[in-house]
Amino acid sequence: MWSHTRTVQFVDVVHSCCFTSVAPHHFRHKMAPPSPVLAVRGSNGTLLLSGPPNCNEYSSFQRDNGKSRFATFSKDGSLFGWCSGDKVNVVRVADGTTVRSLDLPKTAMLEFSPLGTVLATWQPYTKTQDNPQGEANLQLWDLNSGTCLKTFYQKKVQGWCPNWSDDERIAVRNVNNELHFFENNDFNTIANKLHLQKVSEFVLSPGPQPSKVAVYVPGSKGAPSFVRLYQYPNFGGPTSALANKSFFKSDRVTMLWNNKATAVLVTASVDVDKSGASYYGEQALHYLAVSGESAVVQLPKNGPIYDVAWSPSSTEFCVVYGFMPAKATVFNQKCDPVFDFGTGPRNAAFYSPQGHILVLAGFGNLRGQMEVWDVKKYKQVSKPQAADSTHFFWCPDGEHIVTATCSPRLRVSNGYKIWHYTGTVLHKEDTPEGAELWEVLWQPFPEGTFPAKPIKYQAAPSELGSTEAKPAQAYRPPALRNKPVTASSKLHEEEPPQNLKPGSAGDKQMSKTALKNQKKREAKKASKQETKLDAPPVQSEPASTCPAPAASTASTCGDPEIDKKIKNLKKKLKAIEQLKEQLAAGKPLEKNQVEKMQKEAQLLQELEDLELGV
Repeated sequence: MWSHTRTVQFVDVVHSCCFTSVAPHHFRHKMAPPSPVLAVRGSNGTLLLSGPPNCNEYSSFQRDNGKSRFATFSKDGSLFGWCSGDKVNVVRVADGTTVRSLDLPKTAMLEFSPLGTVLATWQPYTKTQDNPQGEANLQLWDLNSGTCLKTFYQKKVQGWCPNWSDDERIAVRNVNNELHFFENNDFNTIANKLHLQKVSEFVLSPGPQPSKVAVYVPGSKGAPSFVRLYQYPNFGGPTSALANKSFFKSDRVTMLWNNKATAVLVTASVDVDKSGASYYGEQALHYLAVSGESAVVQLPKNGPIYDVAWSPSSTEFCVVYGFMPAKATVFNQKCDPVFDFGTGPRNAAFYSPQGHILVLAGFGNLRGQMEVWDVKKYKQVSKPQAADSTHFFWCPDGEHIVTATCSPRLRVSNGYKIWHYTGTVLHKEDTPEGAELWEVLWQPFPEGTFPAKPIKYQAAPSELGSTEAKPAQAYRPPALRNKPVTASSKLHEEEPPQNLKPGSAGDKQMSKTALKNQKKREAKKASKQETKLDAPPVQSEPASTCPAPAASTASTCGDPEIDKKIKNLKKKLKAIEQLKEQLAAGKPLEKNQVEKMQKEAQLLQELEDLELGV
């Protein structure tokens, strides 16, 4: 069972939190800040918890002990819906009152429209002998009246839900590789169509009108795949597209708009890397702007692209990529690198809702290490570890994080933790033995509800403390364990963040031209110093005599011919040393190489005679 130990003593706090969370906008500045609610769904039922830092069962919501299939909040967080197994229930988060209860026992998915006026429900498509066509399995419900607006046939679960614009003026569905547009939630009339051969994926832009749509058409018969951006409703002719990017090597894509709807990042993937370099296939990252600009984002390390995340500011994005240990880099809208985080065990990037903090994490088959960065200063705040985590979510307040270990990804050690971004665990809940945790979900809030606060570097106080990741010793083969660590003995190439590299001192990287000019100046200065040192001293003996000692490798006689002979002899002796090393390592030598080694004594004598001026 879930813990009830702290519910009673915090009832008054819970009530105050729940009412401030939905207070009218003009009261929010005068009242206490809202407290987000955390939804928890598992084999023991569905419940809501009052928000951080104290997580106690939310008294306004009556726990559902049934095994729920799905749960979600509306976009503004005012409504909460879940499938209880026999019904679909929708309640107001503020007071727990029921908005709708629909008799839909087979429902597996549900989603609210952006303004919370329409509820979309989906159940697996089935057909019987009596009904070979099957029943329409996608229903759209008017939450105000409870009536069904429209039903559709939707066989695939992928892309099952209509895609709405934020103001609900437009809704889009992909029907047989053709996009159907509906206006003002009138689903009985198709207002517009986008005719493109075999549209596979589409994403509608966020933000205000005019709405834009990104569409992907996979390549066929030697033709490349392409992504195009359109502005609704301008779909006529090939020149109507705002931007177009074509590319090969693409079995599927992931398209990601920024918040301001000015650009899209497209991750193109193929399942099989024909070169055999990667088990994960092959990926490429493309950038498209509504202004018509497009580019391939150049990633300096080979390997898979694990994650791409836009900053909420829409001016930059973070990419986690490359063979492990993976690199992470922030790019601007010109696709130029802004900051390089070096390498580490990571495969995900998460910006805080306010965009002031970035978390780089390694979940799944990695150990759960998190790196928390101040985005403005590019300074690391903390480095906690959430082992075996399968879920990560930012709280809307930008202060707290929830990590969870959920089934079916991991069926043991299920539970969740609530953290402060400074690395402190504020609340921990372990799922009882024999039970499973399926999902945890923060209640969302309208943008601007929680302004960004100054970033703290000192760990927040907590009885549970922090789980700072201990530096793990790299595995070393038995033959190398008693020998000093060298660059060649390391299993992986480790690279520090940009501001910790030798000589950086936190300065901005110089441009290529400035770096080239600096190298020229340094070379010229070194050349002048060598000329001064190489000038022959004033002596009574003839200038042909070389006064420099034999031990000095940089000594010269002043006679260019003798200096040239000395240089050539040293070059031959260095080659003989390399041959000796190869012979010691067991590598067989050619006949001419053995003969070269036999001349070592002769060459040493010649060098000594020249340096002594004999």
